[in-house]
Amino acid sequence: MFRRRKKLSVWEKLRNSVWPQGGWKRYSQYLMMRLHRLKGTPQSIAVGIACGVAISFTPFVGFHFVLAAITAFLLRGNILASALGTAAGNPWTFPFIWISVLYTGRKILGAEYASSTQVDFLRFFEKGMHALMTFDFSLFFQDIWPILWPMMVGCIPYYIVTWFVSYYLVKSALENISRRRRKK
Repeated sequence: MFRRRKKLSVWEKLRNSVWPQGGWKRYSQYLMMRLHRLKGTPQSIAVGIACGVAISFTPFVGFHFVLAAITAFLLRGNILASALGTAAGNPWTFPFIWISVLYTGRKILGAEYASSTQVDFLRFFEKGMHALMTFDFSLFFQDIWPILWPMMVGCIPYYIVTWFVSYYLVKSALENISRRRRKK
């Protein structure tokens, strides 16, 4: 009943994922309406989204959904909204997030730490995969920890800033939508 008459080709699906057919403004309006239809108050939905967006700036990639759900639960936010908020971290944004978080972490930890941890990224990923496959945690502390530690430290300012910015933006947008609906 709600299916397309003519199925989209692979090329059309790819194009729509990069550039929505109705434009970015319409797509963002659609997303805001979807958020508005979630159960909960604008505050709980905004807390959930903020938790998801902030968790996207941490280096724990495989655990973003779980960590976002836990923080949303602890802050009494909407857990489904937290899962939606993790979409801020995606294959297009992760390289920029990781480089900026690593750079910030190295600056926070000091110049001597930054110069001593100049590790080639390809070597880092190669050694990390080898450590995971062989369960050799001496390699973890030798090769992966010098990158992971600055990223963990560097994500803290980004976490705080993105949490507050996304919270206030989403909360005000949801309140505006509710206000307009009540006027109608």
